[in-house]
Amino acid sequence: MYKEEVILKNKTGLHARPASLFVREAAKFSSDIKVIKDNKEYNAKSIMGILSMGAGKGDAITIQADGSDAEEAIESLVKLINDKFNEKE
Repeated sequence: MYKEEVILKNKTGLHARPASLFVREAAKFSSDIKVIKDNKEYNAKSIMGILSMGAGKGDAITIQADGSDAEEAIESLVKLINDKFNEKE
């Protein structure tokens, strides 16, 4: 199992477009991927789960993956977040 904590840096956090990009990226991997915020787990491949998390700019989330491509999945999702979902500032 791999996990990494990351801070949301984009303007809107994990809402609407960024949440859709996040879920789409997570779906590319076969590993079981969870997002943990405030000690609650959310399915990273579920748009409703990610939106219900209510994660905004500055929030810390932990991405946890378990499976054959877990490390690659974590690296890819953390990169997406650190690149601010390719949003223009």
